[in-house]
Amino acid sequence: MRLPLSQFSASERHPNHLAEVIETSTTEFLAQCLEPEDLTFPAMPPFGSWVKAMDEESGNHVYAVVYHATTSPIDSVHRARALGLSLDDLREQQPQIFAMLKTEFRAAIIGFVSSSTAQSSDLGPSTGVVYQYIPPRPPQIHQAVYYCMPEEAIGFSEQLDFLRTLVQMMGAPVDALIAAVIREVYQLRGADRDWLVKAGRTLSLLLRDDYDRLRAILGQIHVDSISSRS
Repeated sequence: MRLPLSQFSASERHPNHLAEVIETSTTEFLAQCLEPEDLTFPAMPPFGSWVKAMDEESGNHVYAVVYHATTSPIDSVHRARALGLSLDDLREQQPQIFAMLKTEFRAAIIGFVSSSTAQSSDLGPSTGVVYQYIPPRPPQIHQAVYYCMPEEAIGFSEQLDFLRTLVQMMGAPVDALIAAVIREVYQLRGADRDWLVKAGRTLSLLLRDDYDRLRAILGQIHVDSISSRS
């Protein structure tokens, strides 16, 4: 089923609150997007976007990047089929469609802020000592998932050890993900070329034995187009 979070209406949610953890593991989690208040599909988080969830038992703020997203029927019996209708037509003629679909995404865990240094709730910016390795435990089932605030992604990316975690990922379009994450942070930093050079040097060290892969990643960053949007 879709997840409206029964204790809050959509209008009462924090604007960065987008999903809820429905499956979790040491290195990643699967989250289902919350149901919007109007007749539309839940917003699908962009590939490479930064999200966070709080493990309430440990108090750790766990950071992750989105690497896969899907919209599909809520069960395996009712498959979606082409209707040839616009979104406006769907709202008028088939409004039940929106209740029969769910949007989910998978996010790779890249680090955390520990409970002993975190200075905020899961609603506000997480400030404290950043650890760029897999936390002792992931966020648990039914924990809220939020978009990271720009200052969180900027602060987290001061160090670049998380790139090693991404380089070593399995079962994901890793090269495209690394490029997307770098593009996102570069834009958030206001086209900070010094940071971009630092990121490129870090990648060159991690991939010093695989020049073709390094070139493929760097070729997907498109700095000029990012700078024009900043």
